[in-house]
Amino acid sequence: MKRLSLAVYSAMTAGLLAFSAVSQAQRGNEGPEVLTVATWGGAYEESQRRAYFDPFTEATGIEIETVHYDGGVKVLREHIASGDIEWDVIDMIQSDASTACEEGLLESIDPEILEAAPDGTPPQEDFMEGAIHPCFITQIVFSTVIGFDDRAFPGVKPDSVEDFFDLKAFPGKRALRKSPTGLLEWALLSLAVPREQLYDLLSTRRGLELASGRLEDIREAIVWWTRGDEPAQLLASGQAAMATGYNGRFFHARAMEGAPISVIWDGQLIGFNSWTILRGTDQPGQAADFIAFATRTENLAAQANLISYGPARKSAQERVGLHTDTGVPMRPYMPTAPAHMDAAVVRDHHWYSQTVRLREQWFREWLER
Repeated sequence: MKRLSLAVYSAMTAGLLAFSAVSQAQRGNEGPEVLTVATWGGAYEESQRRAYFDPFTEATGIEIETVHYDGGVKVLREHIASGDIEWDVIDMIQSDASTACEEGLLESIDPEILEAAPDGTPPQEDFMEGAIHPCFITQIVFSTVIGFDDRAFPGVKPDSVEDFFDLKAFPGKRALRKSPTGLLEWALLSLAVPREQLYDLLSTRRGLELASGRLEDIREAIVWWTRGDEPAQLLASGQAAMATGYNGRFFHARAMEGAPISVIWDGQLIGFNSWTILRGTDQPGQAADFIAFATRTENLAAQANLISYGPARKSAQERVGLHTDTGVPMRPYMPTAPAHMDAAVVRDHHWYSQTVRLREQWFREWLER
C-alpha cells in the first residue's frame, strides 16, 4: 500500500481531531453509539469503509453498521409503514432520493452542516450544481456502462450500444439489471435515437413500444441481475458475454482482481449517488454529522482514489490521482473523463422521479409477456 505524504497525513489527522472535538461537544457525555447506513455492498462499500466509515468511527466513537440496499423507494415506504425504523442514513441514486423526498420519506438536511473546501470556498460553490438539496446531498458521479468478457470475443471487439443488441455479430448471454433503469435508454440508443431526444421519446407510447420491441430482440439471451457485484461475477465466470453494470465495479474487477473485463463507454448512463436520512430515525443529529464528515473534500477524494467514481466537489476532483493500493492513475477510469463524455447520457432525474410507477408497470407487463 502506498503511504500518504506527511503533509496530507498531517492535514487529515488535524481534520479528524477537529471533527472529533466538535462531535464530542455536540454529543456531550453520551456513550458510544451505532449508526446504521444502508448502502450497496461489494467493492463500493469497501471504498466507503476506508474513506468514510472507519475514519468517522475513529473521529467520533460512533460505530457504523451497514445493511445492503439495492436501490428504489419501495423499501423506504415499507420501513416507515412498519414503524420499525432501523436505518439512519441511506446512500441513494439521486432520482430515487428525489422521489422519496417528494413522498415525505426523508428528513430534511440543513446545508449549514457542510464544510467549506480547504481553500475556504463555500460548499454552495464547491459542490456540483444540484448536489445540495433540502433532502439529500450528492456525493459521487457514477455511470452504468456495458462491460464484456474479453475471452468471448477473441477477434473483433464490441464497442457500441448497438453491439450489445447484435446477437449475430456478438453472440452470448446479456446480463441486465432486473429493473426499468437504463434498459429503455439503451434500447433506443441502439436504434440510433439521438441522446437529446431520448427522454422526450420515452414520454410517449411510441417510445416505449420501440424500446420494448428492441428488448424483445434479445429476450432469450438475457440473464437478470439484482445486486451491484453480480455483473462482474457473471462476466468473470463466463455466464454472460456482455453485461450492464456500474463502472466502478468493472474497474475493481479488472484492476484489483485481474478479471478479463473491458468497458464500452458508448452510451454510458451518468448518475449521481446522494446521502439521505430516513424519516423517523432516532439519531438525526448523528446522521447529519456523518454526512457532513463523508462529504468533506479529503474524504471524497480518498474514496475516488479507491474506486473510479467521481467526487461531487470540485476541490475533491482536483485531488484525484493514483489508486491508493496499486498506483494506477484513476482519472482515465472516471466516468467524467473528457474522452468518455462524448457519447454519455446524463440521466434525467426529474423524468425518473416522475415516471416511477409508469416504468414499474411497463416492466412488469413486459416480463410477463
